[in-house]
Amino acid sequence: MMKIVPDMIKLKSHKTVYQYASSFIKNEFLRQCFSFHPLLVGGNPFDTTSIYALIHYLEREWGIHYAIGGTGEVVKGLVRFFEELGGKIHYSTEVKEITVKDRRISGVKLADNTFIPADSVVSNADVAFTYRNLINEQHRSKYTNRKIEKMRYSMSLFVIYFGTKKRYNTGELAHHNIILGPRYKELLNDIFKRKIIAEDFSLYLHMPTVTDSTIAPDGCEGFYVLSPVPHLASGTDWKTEAKPYRDKIMQFLQETYLPGLEENIIAEHYIDPLHFQDTLNSYLGSAFSVEPIFTQSAWFRPHNQSEDFENLYFTGAGTHPGAGLPGVLSSAKIVEKLIN
Repeated sequence: MMKIVPDMIKLKSHKTVYQYASSFIKNEFLRQCFSFHPLLVGGNPFDTTSIYALIHYLEREWGIHYAIGGTGEVVKGLVRFFEELGGKIHYSTEVKEITVKDRRISGVKLADNTFIPADSVVSNADVAFTYRNLINEQHRSKYTNRKIEKMRYSMSLFVIYFGTKKRYNTGELAHHNIILGPRYKELLNDIFKRKIIAEDFSLYLHMPTVTDSTIAPDGCEGFYVLSPVPHLASGTDWKTEAKPYRDKIMQFLQETYLPGLEENIIAEHYIDPLHFQDTLNSYLGSAFSVEPIFTQSAWFRPHNQSEDFENLYFTGAGTHPGAGLPGVLSSAKIVEKLIN
């Protein structure tokens, strides 16, 4: 860790992304445009270390890529590759416990009490969930329940997936669209600090049919729109709040970018923080796991090789290097090198 301290100082990592952008840019709108990127990995631009300003460079240097058919095609490709290497996937098989013997992981116990012994275990589940729910606390000295609860976690998301029987390819909307609301820092404070559902919002609108005709039938359009919202420590009752929040977002899109939207929707599904908690097993319904503040980034982030058990490894958003598809896939490459 110490050998990279000079680089951290040179990169001004003590500054936040917003502070770093503001040191070069005076216009407030441009400051927002050059500082919102931490939200893509679960961070507040006013708290996230300036290291994450590298996202700008990475996008400019190597571009932004899209898999034809959507992210599901990436998943299918990984499955094919895994099986070609001799791996076997057990679908609809719930792990109840990661077992420990003599301070080492000995295997996994399934929900039906079947025990599968293992020399090493790799968890691609949420790090906090893995420790809290799958490993008895008596075996954990580093990542105790208390430590996990004291860590800071990213915001959650409200996501609406929808398809329309009308094309909206007028040129006003691109494949990726960032729609900033009337407030910036104040809205982020509502989400990350006050943990309340604000009256206004900022949105990311994804319109993949601009690039990929396989996403929707001829003459139709495919979308999803997401809004950053507080994680479940907010106490928000999403069973009652979800539908009104959905209606507010869709009304906004209809009035601004997608005329006649409601009458043209032919398929729709939405998810809220409860989905991230109950279906994806993410602690507090966080969408990006551990928040990328300075004290939870790089070496300070949960390690890919467990600090409690030398034969337990982690991939995914909550470990190094962090959230987002490039980060998650990179975490798998790191684990492969550690094991080998």
